[in-house]
Amino acid sequence: MLAPVNRSRPTSVRVASLRPADSPRLDGVSMEHVHSLAEADVALPPIVVHRPSMRVVDGMHRVCAARLRGQRTISVEFVDGSEETAFVLAVQANVTHGLPLPIRDRKIAARRIVVSHPQWSDRAIAERAGLSADTVASVRAEVAGQLPPLTARIGRDGRVRPVNIAEGRRRAYEMIRHRRDASLREIAAASGISVGTARDVRSRFLRGVDPVPVRVARSPLAAADPSTVLSGLMNDPALRYSETGRALLRRLGQVMVRQEDIVPLAREVPPHCVTNLVRLARGYAQVWLELATRLEADLSARGERGRATVAAPRLHGPAITRSAGPRSDAVGPPGSPGRARTSGR
Repeated sequence: MLAPVNRSRPTSVRVASLRPADSPRLDGVSMEHVHSLAEADVALPPIVVHRPSMRVVDGMHRVCAARLRGQRTISVEFVDGSEETAFVLAVQANVTHGLPLPIRDRKIAARRIVVSHPQWSDRAIAERAGLSADTVASVRAEVAGQLPPLTARIGRDGRVRPVNIAEGRRRAYEMIRHRRDASLREIAAASGISVGTARDVRSRFLRGVDPVPVRVARSPLAAADPSTVLSGLMNDPALRYSETGRALLRRLGQVMVRQEDIVPLAREVPPHCVTNLVRLARGYAQVWLELATRLEADLSARGERGRATVAAPRLHGPAITRSAGPRSDAVGPPGSPGRARTSGR
């Protein structure tokens, strides 16, 4: 598990010295819940406060109830650490007890945690935000432009694992090949994989098979040269001979940008335009990343990958009979206006 946040022993603190919570609750304090706590004839549990800022982490409803009761002091457990860590603790506390935290609030909180703790795995964040790992993965895709590039993440068990498991397996395979006497723990630590995965890689090495199982190799699809991929799509009959396919190819041709073409131009823009250009680039990147994530999810749901050459799935449309004459429905190369004109008419 990730290291827990230590709490101090309960101590009495003046209510007036406390700052409002940095709460994941978008609607704030529920006065109905406050009144129900204030009227309860029982001692309420200690609240949790971030010592450096004196900000309430967990228990804002109890603080308001104490004020209604006319209390000047309240029982507090202090926690240290950064304000980002305190927010994570606040989310976790609101998910696990007290007034239920709405799903909308959980998703927004997860977005903030992904940005502040990008090194945490989707499952680690999901556990704290009370969401599924798939939901956190979608949130991560939405804010991908705000995140640093990472090759590994920290799981719920506190272990560091590569973002691309296939790469970790291949590193382990190479280590086993050069160091036959290395222990499984050494292999796992050096490759960023679990001991169990290292054991499986060693077994595959001894059997002489690929270290990466098919199910692992399938995701994520590796990036490729856009010009090469687009050229393959342009020549695919399944796209060329359907209205939807041709519309897709025309749109892809319009947005095709080569780095060697755009970078020299972008560097010549006036300084006051750079910020907006950066925002535009990140915006486009986010759109494409979300598209890739959704398409990969569709592939996984169908249990198929398509061709290794990144061929597109056949689009539904009316069958087209090809005659011996010239074609009138072909699409030109990227940047062309659309269909090629038919000659000989």
